[in-house]
This record gives sequence, C-alpha cells and structure tokens, in this order.
Amino acid sequence: MDLLLATNNPHKTAEIKAILKGKFDRVYTLKEKCIDVNPDENGSTFFENAMIKARAVSAYTNLPVLADDSGLSVDFLNGEPGVRSARYAGENASQAECNKKLLDELRRTNNRKARFVCHTVLLFKDGSYISSQGCADGEILRLSVGENGFGYDPLFYSYDLKKTFAEASDAEKNSVSHRAAALAALCRLLK
Repeated sequence: MDLLLATNNPHKTAEIKAILKGKFDRVYTLKEKCIDVNPDENGSTFFENAMIKARAVSAYTNLPVLADDSGLSVDFLNGEPGVRSARYAGENASQAECNKKLLDELRRTNNRKARFVCHTVLLFKDGSYISSQGCADGEILRLSVGENGFGYDPLFYSYDLKKTFAEASDAEKNSVSHRAAALAALCRLLK
C-alpha cells in the first residue's frame, strides 16, 4: 500500500519515513505530490488535530493519508504545552522561545516529569480510518543538552535512552520515541 504524509515538517517526514521503512510500498510527501495545504490545527486533542490534517490533505488525493499530531505533556503544568507545543510561547514564537518559556515555568519545581505524546490517524478515501497513540516518558532538564533532534529534544531526558533525545542518534530516538510507538501500534492495527 502507498500512502501520503500529511505534514510539511521535514523533521517529522524524515522520522516517519525512517520508522516506516519497508512497511509500505511507497511513502509520499506533500511536496512530491505538489500539494500545498496547511490547515489550522485548532483541535483540543492530539487526535482532533491529526484528523484535521488528514481530512485537509485527503481532499487532494486518492491515497490513504497518514497524519500525526504530537507534543510535550508536562505533569507540573497539567499537561501543557500539549497540543500547543509548537506555539507555546505564542503563534510566531521560535522553538528557542518555546524552550525558554518551558524552563521558566518549571524553574521553581523539582517535579519535572513529562512525556512526549503522538497520535496518528490513517485516513482512507472512503472516510474510514484507524488511529493510534504512543508515548515516551522522561523529564525536563534545567539546561539544553545535545545537538540532534528538534523541538524540545534538548530538554527532554528519555528514561529509556538515559540521555536526551538531542543526544541520541536518529536510530536511537526512533527506537523509543512517541512517534515510533504510535506508528508501531498503527501498523499492528493494519495487520
């Protein structure tokens, strides 16, 4: 089966393609299919945002569409930044500004437990879909560590890897990440 990824994020695209390698006949990007769509992710859950993206892209193709929404959920912040992870410091804020806001919010607590959450939706042309969720547990450090990855990776210490996602190689991160867990669950459901 071929599928189309509903993301314009090159980091997500690379991760998803690496994780799904060999599991589908072909995984296309929006750019490869000349689709330019960027829907407003105004859902209140990761699932809702993934479905918004999948439906928006599905209008332009007959291929099954794979969408995901993911973010960081911090216990002390009652699940924030959550679905607003990319916009935590404001609509046009940089990732550095989002990371700084997160550190500022946590500066007076030792409760730094957190998890990355990913929800995927595979939407078929007939409107049917399958969905899955994955998590990666860890905690937020007080300083950025590592040069790899993207987003909150330099602040997220993975309990599985015993280092930050930004210290991990792509293969290491993809073996334990929230996206890998969600996609593995999705592939099991497909079988």
